[in-house]
Amino acid sequence: MSQFSFDVSIEEFEVKVLQASLQVPVVVDFWAPWCGPCQTLKPMLEKLAEEYQGRFLLAKVNSDEYPQLAGHFGVRSIPSVKVVFQGQLVDEFNGALPEGQVRQFLDRIALPAGDNANPREEAAALAAEGRFEEALARLVEASQANPQDQAVQLDAIEVLMHLGRNDEAAQLLAGEFKDEPERAGALRARLALAQGAADTEPLEAKLAANPDDHATRLELAKAYAAQSRFREALDAALEVVRRDRFFDEGAGRKALLQFFEALAGEQYDDLVREYRRKLSAALN
Repeated sequence: MSQFSFDVSIEEFEVKVLQASLQVPVVVDFWAPWCGPCQTLKPMLEKLAEEYQGRFLLAKVNSDEYPQLAGHFGVRSIPSVKVVFQGQLVDEFNGALPEGQVRQFLDRIALPAGDNANPREEAAALAAEGRFEEALARLVEASQANPQDQAVQLDAIEVLMHLGRNDEAAQLLAGEFKDEPERAGALRARLALAQGAADTEPLEAKLAANPDDHATRLELAKAYAAQSRFREALDAALEVVRRDRFFDEGAGRKALLQFFEALAGEQYDDLVREYRRKLSAALN
C-alpha cells in the first residue's frame, strides 16, 4: 500500500479524506471493478500519485461498496474524480482522460513542489537541535495530512519519549503497526526501559566507592538507558560482563541483549553492531 494512494471506506472517510485535506489536496477516485475505463484511469492515478510524491493524495472509493459516498458527491457515472481541499470540493472531472490531460488537471490542484519538503527530515533536523516541541508539531501536522504513514507516527512517538511524555507514547504504541513492526517493537522495549528512570548521581557515587558492586553498575546502566544515554548504558552493562560474566546468572549479558532490542532500527545500527562485537570479544 502506497503512502500516497489508498483505498477508503465510509468509516475512514472523515480521517483519510476530510481531515487530510486540511493539509494537502485529496483526489477521490470513484470506481468499480466492472468498469472498463476505471481500470485505465485508476492505475494511471496511482502512478502519478507516486510521481508527485505527496503533492496530492489519492483516495480510491469503490462506488459499488460505498454508494452512500458516491451519492453524497453526486456521482452519476464512473470513473468520477473529485478533489477535496481544506474540507471542500474544489474541482472534478469525469471519465478516463488521456494522461496528458490528467497531468494538466493535477498540476492545477497539486501543492507546489516547494511545499513538499520531507516532514520526517525536517522533524529529525529539529530534534537533532533539541527542538523537540517543534519537531513534534511538524510530525503531528504530517500525520494529519497522511494518517496511514506509520513511519511518521513512530517518529512522533519517539519525540514524545524524548520529551518525557511516556504515557502518551505508550497509548499510541498500543496500536498495531503492521508496516513497521520491528521499529514499533523496539520503541516498546525502549519505553519499558524508561520506566526505570532514576537519578544517576547517587548510583555513580556508590559505584565509585565500590567498583565491584555489579548490581549497582547494572542499575546504573538501566538508569542511563532510561535517560537515552545509550552508549553509557551499554558500557556499564558490558563492564559487568567483563568483570564477572556469571554474575546473577549472566545479568550483564541479558541487560545488553535488552538494550540491543530497544535500539533496533537504522538510527542505532552502528552502535548496536559495535557493542555486539565487544560482547562477543568479552565472552570469548
